[in-house]
Amino acid sequence: MKPLFAYSQKFRSMLLVLSLLITASALTVTGEVLLKIGINHVTSQVGAFSLDPRVLWATFTDWRVILGFALVFGGAIFWLGVISRVDLSFAYPLLALNYVIILIPSRILLNEAVSPVRLIGALIIVIGVIVITWSSGKS
Repeated sequence: MKPLFAYSQKFRSMLLVLSLLITASALTVTGEVLLKIGINHVTSQVGAFSLDPRVLWATFTDWRVILGFALVFGGAIFWLGVISRVDLSFAYPLLALNYVIILIPSRILLNEAVSPVRLIGALIIVIGVIVITWSSGKS
């Protein structure tokens, strides 16, 4: 039998990984939503994104785009904390949950349609993440 301390240490370690992952996901999803809001604003002013200098300037000086990139970068920093503590093959599939999480702000903040097919796809992703993480614990 393992000592009780060994279980509590493993529990604390996984709790830290989960906290880092949730923070990384929250920052990334928030950043992506801000990028979308920002590029929508820029598109309404100067047209769709292109390599035209006027469009580039408008895009990369928009505060929403700048903040969006900063948040995505912040999420990447927390992601480094995750992958420094667990196997990449375990952690990376958990990022797929961002596809599920993004449906909420997409619907509420961006007024995007979330069809039943997208909801079924999200459910499939959740099931896939459960299977992958569950099987990782068994190995």
